[in-house]
Amino acid sequence: MQQLTAELEHAGVGRVWTNEPLANHTTWKIGGPADVLIIPDDEEQLAAALAVLHSRGVPWTMLGRGSNTLVSDKGVRGAVIKLGDGFGGLRFEGNAAQAGASYSFIKLSVMSGKEGLTGLEFAGGIPGTVGGAVYMNAGAHGSDVSRVFKSADIVWEDGSMATLGKEEMAFSYRHSVLQERRGIVTRAVLELAPGDRKEIAAAMASYKDRRLRTQPLQMACAGSVFRNPPNDHAARLIEAAGLKGAREGGAEVSLLHANFIVNHGGATAEDVLKLIQRVQGAIADRFGIDLVPEVLLMGER
Repeated sequence: MQQLTAELEHAGVGRVWTNEPLANHTTWKIGGPADVLIIPDDEEQLAAALAVLHSRGVPWTMLGRGSNTLVSDKGVRGAVIKLGDGFGGLRFEGNAAQAGASYSFIKLSVMSGKEGLTGLEFAGGIPGTVGGAVYMNAGAHGSDVSRVFKSADIVWEDGSMATLGKEEMAFSYRHSVLQERRGIVTRAVLELAPGDRKEIAAAMASYKDRRLRTQPLQMACAGSVFRNPPNDHAARLIEAAGLKGAREGGAEVSLLHANFIVNHGGATAEDVLKLIQRVQGAIADRFGIDLVPEVLLMGER
């Protein structure tokens, strides 16, 4: 690992940390150490990092703001890449928003509204980064990224770069081509539409008020745990099965919103996984429905 670290530093890939606890980088506050954590600040540094990892056959994984992610208690072998502040820019050109991949998706929705641009109101309560939102085609309130997506700049796993349009992204429910072909979003262009600032602000305020009333946002959590099954809602099924408040160790099915699992303090990834499996088993037995986790599982099992 020392040789890899030295090679990465020689290649000028940005900051390189070893044995970094990923609990410090996830919203669940859960996760063991990464062998190597790489934080590049521009596309050239990212491409250089991926080229070194590719040439040495070192496995890597991507971490955004750490929402929607459950990191193993044993940590992650190989490298974890987290985009630095150099990927956090935002500018508007006409009706288009051009955002760096590490830019907050929630902040993007707010800033777009202030520009008098509509189309991202749904994003006001989705934690994470623009890059993560594109990767998983994040959505809420009947809309998602694919509705406003124009293009994204990508660095592929061998260090090469490309720009993909909407058709090439192969969007579907919580899915994009990046879940099949390994690459990292560095910038996205979203095509919005002119709107009334007051109406946009009112819609976002309504969504925010609803979130504050119905979601445990003041606790360590990771957003929705399960995808909604067709024509139903995971939260409704979990509540109907009487699982609100169910606990495994320090992990609990939220009493406020049944599709959230919160860390009451000291929860481990194993606690969360046991609770996920317990919920899945109960819903399958009672309703014959297989709940699919929306959170990404990362690291050594």
